[in-house]
Amino acid sequence: MWPELLALQEEAQVLLRAADQPGGWRQDTRVCMLKKMGEAVARVARKVNETVESGSDTLDLAECKLVSFPIGIYKVLRNVSGQIHLITLANNELKSLTSKFMTTFNQLRELRLEGNFLHRLPSEVSALQHLKAIDLSRNQFQDFPEQLTALPALETINLEENEIVDVPVEKLAAMPALRSINLRFNPLNAEVRVIAPPLIKFDMLMSPDGARAPLP
Repeated sequence: MWPELLALQEEAQVLLRAADQPGGWRQDTRVCMLKKMGEAVARVARKVNETVESGSDTLDLAECKLVSFPIGIYKVLRNVSGQIHLITLANNELKSLTSKFMTTFNQLRELRLEGNFLHRLPSEVSALQHLKAIDLSRNQFQDFPEQLTALPALETINLEENEIVDVPVEKLAAMPALRSINLRFNPLNAEVRVIAPPLIKFDMLMSPDGARAPLP
């Protein structure tokens, strides 16, 4: 097994063992936290190992409590990164993605990032020349990520449940492959609602003005 994976598994075991140590009146909270951390690290190691061993084109790290993309994964996947076509990091706690992520996995066809705390994308997202679909729903974007308009293969953009007010309609209209964009439950300004429909040839989903997302 890769040394980096062994290190992840060892870290998980250390955390789980630490959870069993006495900790006075704070023991219950400490045990709960350490067990969750240990289980999360073990889950990441297991999923990465499955991708490597099976030769899969998918890396699924959804719901792993990640606050950043683990650096060790780059080393583990360095010989197979070009065959990874789908990465899901949905429902984690990511606040950003690095330029290295974009340039390492530049053969992606689909990227799922819904349910995080992202508010921007690095300029190196332009490296994803083969990307067909990106899901950024339920994040914290206030500005539309205009870098996406330069991706020639992009067909589907999901930005539902963000805080976007303005949209680069003309740039979107010029995208050669775009088929649909979901902007439901964003506080879009009136200009976007009026100008967009006559200019676009793709599906643009928008909620009625003032509509709020349903409670989870």
